Amino acid sequence: MRRIVTRLPMIALLAGSGSVVADAGAGEVVAAAALDQVGVTTSYDPSYRRLEFPNGDVPIATGVCADVVVRALREAGIDLQRELNADMRAHFRAYPAHWGLTKPDRNIDHRRVPNLQRWFERHGWALAVSADPGDYLPGDIVSWRLSNGRPHIGVVATRYAADGRRRLVVHNIAFGAREEDVLFAWTVTGHFRSPDAPKIAAAR
Repeated sequence: MRRIVTRLPMIALLAGSGSVVADAGAGEVVAAAALDQVGVTTSYDPSYRRLEFPNGDVPIATGVCADVVVRALREAGIDLQRELNADMRAHFRAYPAHWGLTKPDRNIDHRRVPNLQRWFERHGWALAVSADPGDYLPGDIVSWRLSNGRPHIGVVATRYAADGRRRLVVHNIAFGAREEDVLFAWTVTGHFRSPDAPKIAAAR
């Protein structure tokens, strides 16, 4: 699996203008890490599994849509399993109560889209949902409500659709990680970007 950056903290992008990482930018690092999963994660499996902690993961060949996001952000130094678990332990009632849980579960909480949405909102990542494709940059996280009502999530890619009007998205909806023209295929329910990204852009 091709790797651009390995577990380098996103804040480190601010340091050293001569580094490859600083030149790449935070969004591009996340977008590249998402693209790395295409052809590697080849199936979809929502099964509950016991995971290591921190940095626990299901086998790389499989996963759900949330795993695409979790894996991509880990390449930028953000372990959503650890971060979300810490926030849920401190603020459990701030998170959705869809699953009847009475306490955090570090094996599954970070693999559920509503939990990721709430964590992003609580940590300053939320942006306005827009119909303008130019507002969605590489490495941004987008969530949707599918036609069947289920939540979905993916990572905005660097490349554009064939008509050049909007960026592609890396996501896993049933057949593994794929880079596809789905930015506005469903109802967009969330648009998220690291609050460090503007600082990184300004520092370049």
